[in-house]
Amino acid sequence: MPIVVQKYGGSSVADPSRIKAVADRVEAARRAGNDVVVVVSAMGKTTDELISLAADISANPPPREMDMLLTAGERISMALLAMALEVRDIPAVSYTGSQAGILTDSAHGGAKIKEITGHRVRDSLAEGKVVIVAGFQGVDPDSKEVTTLGRGGSDATAVALAASLGADACEIYTDVDGVFTADPRIVTEARKLAEISFDEMLEMSASGAGVLMSRSVEFGRRFHIPIHVRSSMNDQEGTWVKETTMEQAIISGIAHDRSEAKVSVNRLPDRPGVAASVFTPLAEADVNVDMIVQNVSHDGTTDISFTVPRAQVSEAERIAKEVAAQVGAESVDVDLGVGKVSLVGAGMKSHPGIAAKAFSALAASDINIEMISTSTIRISCVVRSEHVERAVQALHDAFDPPMIVEEVGA
Repeated sequence: MPIVVQKYGGSSVADPSRIKAVADRVEAARRAGNDVVVVVSAMGKTTDELISLAADISANPPPREMDMLLTAGERISMALLAMALEVRDIPAVSYTGSQAGILTDSAHGGAKIKEITGHRVRDSLAEGKVVIVAGFQGVDPDSKEVTTLGRGGSDATAVALAASLGADACEIYTDVDGVFTADPRIVTEARKLAEISFDEMLEMSASGAGVLMSRSVEFGRRFHIPIHVRSSMNDQEGTWVKETTMEQAIISGIAHDRSEAKVSVNRLPDRPGVAASVFTPLAEADVNVDMIVQNVSHDGTTDISFTVPRAQVSEAERIAKEVAAQVGAESVDVDLGVGKVSLVGAGMKSHPGIAAKAFSALAASDINIEMISTSTIRISCVVRSEHVERAVQALHDAFDPPMIVEEVGA
């Protein structure tokens, strides 16, 4: 039988009534003649509550114990869903990530999937059972320690399982109807996209769109698994993330992100190797640097600014100050009051004037740009945090995405 992989986020399994609704949807897929694998997140805000509990106990909890704690949430969801299916006379079995054969590296709190063996999953499917897998977790095969995949890791679990099992697609059920041209909480006229390419979705995810974890999109692109993002609250078609789109959009959407901070190293000696002296220790400490700007040299010195996740800003500041002292830089500044706004579209690489139009739109709204970063399909601007929503609206008004190639000459 064809294999269907479905993933349900925390809001979709938030309480018993929602779990029963998920069981109804899974039952329908099973009775339609499919083998069904379900990946579940923790119920509602369970993960946040567990993190808060840990913070009440320890200011710096051991990463191993945090993974042991956080993996409890998905175990609750998977067991309850298995019970709900059994009530409906649908044989089901639940597996933790390790039981399902999800093998990861050893990085607690942000492990990456190395392999999925999936023997027990395949055996259970062959026995006619619905298989429910706890998302967000796996096991390091060398140490046998439980690991977690980071925020949104259930998405990665689901798409990786779909690839391992040879499924035709992966369905990601959430509390929104699909991928929108902008956050509809900010832009009321934002529209749901019928399709978006893997590359565009990767840029949207990396730029702050929280609907899909970027690593899940990478799995989909690498193994050619289409991803269907849709609502668990209705039966409407959602957004397909696929190899190509029917029409190549110049601009597909606008994403925003307030989770970064800016670090500036001021008056660095402007000589070869100084930039490497800043970013090498950051890389060695696994600090994720996003945007980088180096100013023009004056009097033999220069300034370098870069953005990092706020969760890593303390480590980044510590390293930057150590480097500044070593190379003779004047000072290090940290700015928490920034946000990033990104314009994404695969068609922009062949259409000049997109950047100028974007900058003009921000200028017309009296929004100053502090940093700029580009790729062939993305333009990102760092602005003041309080201006992020206005910037999103200004760009959406200027481009009215999805802006399709065929509309250019109209």
